[in-house]
Amino acid sequence: MTVTIPPPEPFDFALAMIMASATPLLMLDGNLVILAGSKSFCGAFQIDPAAVNGNPMAGLGSGEWDIPQLDSLLRATANGFAEITDYELKLKRSGRPTRDLLVNAHKVANPDGSHVRVLVSVADITEARLNEKLKDDLLRDKAILLLELQHRVANSLQIIASVLMQSARKVQSEESRTHLYDAHNRVMSIATLQKQLAASASDEVSLRPYLTDLCRSIGASMIQDRNLVSLEVAVDETIVKADISISIGLVVTELVINALKHAFTSQGHGNIVVSYKAAGSGWSLSVSDDGIGMADDHPKPKAGLGTNIVQALAAQLDADIEVTNCAPGTRVSLSHRHQSDGDDPPLSLQHDAV
Repeated sequence: MTVTIPPPEPFDFALAMIMASATPLLMLDGNLVILAGSKSFCGAFQIDPAAVNGNPMAGLGSGEWDIPQLDSLLRATANGFAEITDYELKLKRSGRPTRDLLVNAHKVANPDGSHVRVLVSVADITEARLNEKLKDDLLRDKAILLLELQHRVANSLQIIASVLMQSARKVQSEESRTHLYDAHNRVMSIATLQKQLAASASDEVSLRPYLTDLCRSIGASMIQDRNLVSLEVAVDETIVKADISISIGLVVTELVINALKHAFTSQGHGNIVVSYKAAGSGWSLSVSDDGIGMADDHPKPKAGLGTNIVQALAAQLDADIEVTNCAPGTRVSLSHRHQSDGDDPPLSLQHDAV
């Protein structure tokens, strides 16, 4: 006699695979009754394996899985209205720490629609969330320390600048006094930048307030009579990295100092304008005055410290230097060519008297 053995039900294989899975898995029927649960699920959430199969998911453990929103999402999944993708929930258990879980679920059914099943995977992401929080806390602490460092550096630079200014007022030598004033203004260039960085809490600097504050500081130390000489800033809303702003600020410091020293006679009136505008990836910076200018037959002066500083910074900025006799006055320009040849729209500059 021949005995025919019927083939196993397809879901028998699925249930067996789920029970042996190393991943926390549950297979539910259409009424959210558990058909199979993996050993890893029971071990991860301290549930007796004998109390899993045949019981509703909401009845697991001490009732901690009775979560109304999760139940609604699972029923919608069983009815084909939705799928659960990366749903985060907190599993709260009496006498045990709360766990952060990530739940995914999708409907599994025979082609004829019978034997509706819902496959549920549960991942414990508590440690991952804790690590993210620790990382965020470290980044926040680092930002606070950096801000504190910027404040301390700015204060230290201002103290140094103040000492230089006091020393300049005491020395008898005019040459020494000039050098101390120049050193003061160079230090204040960096101190002003540090102030801007501390205010923005980032490594980017808005040039207009930075150059305005810088020129105000230079004017306060070098212009004796504001009725005779004025200093004006015309800068667009460009924002640059801190290292770029340092070079630009030092260039402006040297060129403004040079104009204040040489452009005007002792009793002459005059105006100095610091201008910056960007177009695409290019930009131009100029310091111009309406002073005595340069005589055509005047021998070219030997390059001093300030000139060497400007030339070195221009090379660092990949910029060309041009000196123009404006008759009256002089304009020193630095220009960095933009990459494209297309025309850029005109930029609106805001003029600030300092």
